[in-house]
Amino acid sequence: MAPIVLATSLPAEYGFVLLSATTTFIVTQWHAIRVGSFRKAAGVPYPNAYASAEQIATATPEKKQALYLFNCAQRSHGNLLENLHIFLPAMLLAGLKYPLPVAIAGGFWNVFRVLYAVGYTRKDKTNGSGRIVGGALASLLQLVLMGVVGKLGYDVIKA
Repeated sequence: MAPIVLATSLPAEYGFVLLSATTTFIVTQWHAIRVGSFRKAAGVPYPNAYASAEQIATATPEKKQALYLFNCAQRSHGNLLENLHIFLPAMLLAGLKYPLPVAIAGGFWNVFRVLYAVGYTRKDKTNGSGRIVGGALASLLQLVLMGVVGKLGYDVIKA
């Protein structure tokens, strides 16, 4: 059986979408490295994904904060991974029609994910509220890109 070949061409500006996608790989790696530094400071051994409630309850105040911040860093990284598989394909698909706006949106999404991570691990925000602005803005961009992909699908059907 012969392979199916789709005849298509990419817009010249699609390279910016790919560069923006590359930024997501860098941000994801930055998150992972960051979690490792919080893990080391908290003394949470592998393979434990989080510090347990018992560890936190019995810790000294200084250790308690380190354990809490590790959990926040880990949760921030987990949230990124939960959203990456939605965001990245949406960006790559929407960029086929609107490469420059989508590449810019991708850049901002990455900035917002960094703000989310840094805000979540602020020592002065003991309830994790520092993550709200970055998370809300990243989610908004993600929803917009999902809508653009849906619109593109509709346009293809109607064409």
